[in-house]
Amino acid sequence: MKIGLLSDTHSHWDKRLDHYLSDCDEIWHAGDIGSLLVTDAIEALKPQKIRVVFGNIDDHQIRAEFKEDLHWTIDGVRFFMTHIGGRPGRYAKGIRSKLIKHKPNVFICGHSHLLLLKRDESWGGLYINPGACGIYGFHQKRTLLTFEIFNGQLQDMKVVELGDRIKREDN
Repeated sequence: MKIGLLSDTHSHWDKRLDHYLSDCDEIWHAGDIGSLLVTDAIEALKPQKIRVVFGNIDDHQIRAEFKEDLHWTIDGVRFFMTHIGGRPGRYAKGIRSKLIKHKPNVFICGHSHLLLLKRDESWGGLYINPGACGIYGFHQKRTLLTFEIFNGQLQDMKVVELGDRIKREDN
């Protein structure tokens, strides 16, 4: 099963995402969607399933459509996704207790706009933040991830760079 993982689009859909995500069986978005036009664009790719959590910039319409946290299992791999998760050694308030309670193999979050994949022995799983693929924020490069789930393992993890974010002029 091929997965496309993105976060922090902030209402921006880069048409190149169609190419990078078109062969994905599932597409996951770790929050700060910004506009339902983004999830419409994901659905237009016709993946078997989309998994989306809302982020802190998302309005009441997006919050009505999607949840804050998602938990699911694929091929024996337990996933937990939320938007504001912090990072290993500095998790957001309440996240460590959720990791201990739910015992995911993989914890996915967004919010920081910083790409990071790291095993965290403090709770025994893999931390993934795909970075930000939108054009707004403080990140330098726009990124997303693709990978496969096969025989209970994440394989063929690829970072896709979409280029630089928009730099605002100093006034």
